[in-house]
Amino acid sequence: MGYDVIVVGAGLAGLVATAEIADAGRKVLLLDQESEASLGGQAWWSFGGLFLVDLPEQRRLGIKDSKELAWQDWLGSAGFDRMEDEDSWGRKWAEAYVDFAAGEKRSWLYEMGVRFFPVVGWAERGGYLAEGHGNSVPRFHIVWGTGPGIVAPFERRVREHMNNGLVVYQPRHRVDKLIQQNGGIVGVEGSVLEHSSVLRGEDSSRNVIGDFTYQAQAVLVSSGGIGGNLEAIQKNWPSRLGTPPKKMISGVPAHVDGRMLTITESAGGRIVNRDRMWHYTEGIKNYNPIWSNHGIRILPGPSSLWLDAHGRRFPAPNFPGFDTLGTLEAIQKTGYDYSWFILTQKIIEKEFALSGSEQNPDLTGKSIVQVLSRALPGAPRPVKAFMEQGEDFVVATQLPELVSRMNKLTGDNLLDLADIERQIKARDREIDNKFTKDLQITALRGARQYIGDKLIRVAPPHKLLDPKNGPLIAVRLNLVSRKTLGGLQTDLSGRVLNTSGDAIPGLYAAGEVSGFGGGGVHGYRALEGTFLGGCLFSGREAGRAVAKELS
Repeated sequence: MGYDVIVVGAGLAGLVATAEIADAGRKVLLLDQESEASLGGQAWWSFGGLFLVDLPEQRRLGIKDSKELAWQDWLGSAGFDRMEDEDSWGRKWAEAYVDFAAGEKRSWLYEMGVRFFPVVGWAERGGYLAEGHGNSVPRFHIVWGTGPGIVAPFERRVREHMNNGLVVYQPRHRVDKLIQQNGGIVGVEGSVLEHSSVLRGEDSSRNVIGDFTYQAQAVLVSSGGIGGNLEAIQKNWPSRLGTPPKKMISGVPAHVDGRMLTITESAGGRIVNRDRMWHYTEGIKNYNPIWSNHGIRILPGPSSLWLDAHGRRFPAPNFPGFDTLGTLEAIQKTGYDYSWFILTQKIIEKEFALSGSEQNPDLTGKSIVQVLSRALPGAPRPVKAFMEQGEDFVVATQLPELVSRMNKLTGDNLLDLADIERQIKARDREIDNKFTKDLQITALRGARQYIGDKLIRVAPPHKLLDPKNGPLIAVRLNLVSRKTLGGLQTDLSGRVLNTSGDAIPGLYAAGEVSGFGGGGVHGYRALEGTFLGGCLFSGREAGRAVAKELS
């Protein structure tokens, strides 16, 4: 049976590319090492946030956005500084992506039935100068249906082509080698893994029961990054972020192992920006894990007091939700792999959300009634479950008890009650006036000028030690692995380049394995909503380019 294209990896980028290629009438073989239960990959687990620019959803909330402002923010966050080499294609992809996010991205998705939650989120707020890191305005658009909602239209398109014979999908087929011929790629070799009945995300068997060889005119690699491979993360850890962490919890399943990066490099593909990665600092251990070492990220509002392992407050702008990598650097320089939030019941009720489709059943299930219930008193149900069952939460009515239990939780006994009490009282004194020198309080008051934050995201400023604001809550925050920002260098058609900068005939890449485009569309930092969006855009562009090349 002849194939025009082989797509390696059935995550979001792979589904998008497969759909686009098959739409053009080309026959596609879609391979993935996991079972069919994992179709859609990491995207299925996501919160479903997308970076979009100057949309009706923003304008209805009084947000004034523009392509020029978004590009200013992107450049300030990316910090491209390898323009003669590793960043040369990443920057071109970035400019094309911002054009896409400010242009046809919404209408393209809308035509496929994708809809958005009406309140736009404000991620990575920055806290620096206008040309520094961060989103100047809210532009984190949550898909109605979260991760499954963004996977669904592309899965539907692929399954339609499976029914008409243009797509053949082979799960449990692990690619071990790219077949080279006359300087190009003409197929793949690999191992057939034994049938696995594990649920989505669970660790699956690696027992081999056979092998395979398939040939095609082109191979497109869309196999993800290294987020589930702690050894690879430690190996590529940049010195600018301090010493590599000795332990992390994992925000992605174990099969996100980076195998195809190494395999593609062996076939001549060039990997760039290996030292750029994206890991979260607000991780909590899942009390009901799905995969090994399963971590969940807290999506925090800006009010919680953030302390290092010694109980010292982080300096500006290391506030919750402002600068992920800036805070990661600050944490790593303490010599410990964890930090603390201290907050109140009022804060957790309004400001805590958990990343992931499974942690947001109301949004994932598209239940308006359940979404409206978030306005009721008390923490959201998934958050409350972690408060009651998660090992990283401490709840107490008085500060002495809270600090004592925090020390007991870690066993390090680094926290001094008097020191923490002094810092909290100093912070609380700043609440008495509408003006303040405490930049975190200034920031949260500024956030409430945005109606979306005021309604559902940012609690009214209040004193942490005032008993009327509910019990005190402490959360131990772990580092949680997530995304690879570097990867295979590709041109704007998704063609994989070699070390000489030439395109390798017949070899394409899309999604995280290509740094979401060009080997690093984000540069050093992400603006959020750009990982799913990067998979969508790079998968679409590479898929269309393959189809055009074959025609």
